[in-house]
Amino acid sequence: MSVRVGLDIGGTKMHGVLLAPDGSVLAERRAGTVPGPEGVVRGAVEVVTALCAGHAPAGVGIGVPGLVDPASGSVRHAFNLGLDAEPFPLVRRVGERLRTEGVLGADRPVALENDLNASSLGAAALLDVGDDLAYLALGTGVAVGLVLEGRLRRGAHGLAGEVGHLPVRPGGAECPCGQRGCLELYASGSGLAREVEHDGPEPLAAVVFDAAARGERHAREVRDRLLDGVADVVQMLVLTLDVGAVVLGGGIARLGEPLLTGVRSRLERREGTSGFLAAAGLARRVRLAPTDVPVGAVGAALALGDH
Repeated sequence: MSVRVGLDIGGTKMHGVLLAPDGSVLAERRAGTVPGPEGVVRGAVEVVTALCAGHAPAGVGIGVPGLVDPASGSVRHAFNLGLDAEPFPLVRRVGERLRTEGVLGADRPVALENDLNASSLGAAALLDVGDDLAYLALGTGVAVGLVLEGRLRRGAHGLAGEVGHLPVRPGGAECPCGQRGCLELYASGSGLAREVEHDGPEPLAAVVFDAAARGERHAREVRDRLLDGVADVVQMLVLTLDVGAVVLGGGIARLGEPLLTGVRSRLERREGTSGFLAAAGLARRVRLAPTDVPVGAVGAALALGDH
C-alpha cells in the first residue's frame, strides 16, 4: 500500500499528515484556514501538495465539521469554514485541483468524513483498545463518534452520537435545541461559559479547574457538574454499547489528568455502591485521546478505507 494523506480542516487551521502503510506519521503540515469555498479548497490543495512532494499518494482523506455526506463528498452547515446551508462538493473540487496539478492520480480517491468521526478512527488506530470505541468530544458542545466492530457507526440518519441533546436534568435550563436540561448545558465549553465570566487568554476549563483546586466554591460547583455530566455519558455508553473504551477528546480534554482523574473518581464511587456497575468496570474504560499525534488528521487518512 502506498502512503496516503489525511487532512483535518478546522475553523482556524488545517493540519495534514502523510501516513505510511504501517500507520506511522511520515510528515506533518499546518496552515491557517481561509473561510469560504475557494479559501478552503485552495488551502487544502496547498497542504496536500506540500505533503506529497516526492510521493504518489494512494488517496486523500479529509475531515471537516458540519453535516457531511460521505457518499456525495459534500458538506453543509460548516459555518466556521464559511460553508453555508447549501451542499458544497468539497471532494470534487479538491480532487479536480489535485489531479489537474498532477498531485493525485486519476484513479486515486478523495474521501470526506465528519471531523468527529475522523477523530474516532484515529483514536481507535492509535490506542490499543480493541474494535469498539466511543470518542467523546468535549468542546463547545458534546458529541460522540463511534467505532463499532472496527467500523464507523453513523446511524440511519447520521445522528449516532448526538448525546449532547439527551436531557439529563429534568426541569433544567433551556437548551438552544428547545429541550430542557440537556447534557450539553453541563458538560461542555458552552456550559462552562454560561456559569463563569471569562475574557482572558487562558482556556476557560483550565481557569475553572484551577480556581476549584484553590477551593473557590462556585468554581468547584461548576467543575463538579461538568465531571458528573461526563461520567453520566461514560456510563450510558458502556451500558448501551459495551464499548471497550471511552476516549476523552476535544478542547476540554486538554486538561489532561485532572479531567481523567475527576471522571474516574466519580465512576469508581458509583461502582462502590453497585456490584453491577463494579462488574462493568466503568472507570477503567476511560482514556484520554493522544496529545502527541494529530488524531483527526490520522483518522481522516484512515477514512479512505471506511468508504
